Amino acid sequence: MSRSIVRQSKFRHVFGQAAKAEQSYDDIRVSKVTWDSSFCAVNPKFLAVIVESSGGGAFLVLPLSKVGRVDKSYPLVVGHSGPVLDIDWCPHNDNILASGSEDTTAMVWQIPDHTPTRPISEPIVVLEGHSKRVGIVTWHPTARNLLLTAGSDNLIIIWNVGTGEPLISMDDHPDLIYNISWNHNGSLFCTTCKDRRLRVCDPRKREVVAERLAPHEGIRPMRAIFTREGNIFTTGFTRMSQRELGLWDPTNFEEPIALLELDTSNGVLLPFYDSDTSMVYLCGKGDSSIRYFEITDEPPYVHYLSTYSSKEPQRGMGFMPKRGVDVSKCEIARLYKLHERKCEPIIMTVPRKSDLFQDDLYPDTAGPEPALEPEEWLEGRDEDPILISMRDGYVPPKSRELKVAKKNVLDSRPVTRRSMSAMDGSSLPPQLLEKLVEEIQSLKATVLSQEKRICELENKLSKYTNGTV
Repeated sequence: MSRSIVRQSKFRHVFGQAAKAEQSYDDIRVSKVTWDSSFCAVNPKFLAVIVESSGGGAFLVLPLSKVGRVDKSYPLVVGHSGPVLDIDWCPHNDNILASGSEDTTAMVWQIPDHTPTRPISEPIVVLEGHSKRVGIVTWHPTARNLLLTAGSDNLIIIWNVGTGEPLISMDDHPDLIYNISWNHNGSLFCTTCKDRRLRVCDPRKREVVAERLAPHEGIRPMRAIFTREGNIFTTGFTRMSQRELGLWDPTNFEEPIALLELDTSNGVLLPFYDSDTSMVYLCGKGDSSIRYFEITDEPPYVHYLSTYSSKEPQRGMGFMPKRGVDVSKCEIARLYKLHERKCEPIIMTVPRKSDLFQDDLYPDTAGPEPALEPEEWLEGRDEDPILISMRDGYVPPKSRELKVAKKNVLDSRPVTRRSMSAMDGSSLPPQLLEKLVEEIQSLKATVLSQEKRICELENKLSKYTNGTV
């Protein structure tokens, strides 16, 4: 008589639990735009949700502590003239968020620690380089101020947000890009595309270094993410429209490491990957469940763990970085599930009897300090994320202002370029030209001094509102 041997894993009994009703965020009008992004971004300080709004695009940013019903008059972040399609928090500054919109621009926002009294309508930087809607924004995992954007013009641009300038532009995709994922140290990224190809790109060489046609045979959208080991985890559909997941080695795309059929639902599966535990959470839009798997180096390589089920379907999902979880409760992940009118935290926990810090559950995790400057990365340097210990939990620092070289930002904006090119030196007297340049420099200096003053006042205000004064 043979006994089946149960695989040993500390994550075999992970269970999901919805937060209590009073810990949810109610009365949020989640966007109805037809785009396969997660509509939600979260970090240890804030929750951001793309919402319905008239006359342009908007999203809501709430401090995590502001649970309960959200007032209808709560100030939104407005500035886009078309619907917002994607948002992403900066991994190196919890007050900085990027947004991409149907209005063809990406914008970078500084969110104050205190609750704003009026809508935030002035971004720090407007990134104008796409000719069609910007559907993907994603920050570089280790280098400061580097943001990748991708648009329906099939163009990928990597920006230095500190200057507002595009550093790298790639047009290797012949069709709509579905998603982009950086690898662990930000040296490569992988993309999925409507032409059914999975590509691995080296942005600094501006070339596709590996590709695979139809990792999933179906024609519906795919998703791909890099794992910590450098493999690529994909979700897609079979020819018979069954949902499927795969694990691939980008150095040998011929055969998958693992390929697993799931079910016949038609929602695109959004994967959220935790590199510390090698767990992946699959959330389908329109599903009412979250499946989670562990990726290991033992067959069958992708191990099904369990499913969190609820009654309500999800409109989108946010995934908390590891430094935002509660280590005292053995919480290893927290997802933020968007309903039609609310956002509900779902807490993933490893059952343990001890109240002590569990070293094996919390290896050192990526902290908020960047490992590289943009120039170093551009020159070819690669560094892994700078790690921090979770032993005492993580306390987010006070708001840090994003250092932006305003001169470069102003010079790189198309409006300014047009105005400068309109002033053709040959058609203007030198005295008038000098006067105009002086006036522009004086106005820039005034703007900078006023912005510094605003920042000082906001910091003072946040001290009062946080009760530190």
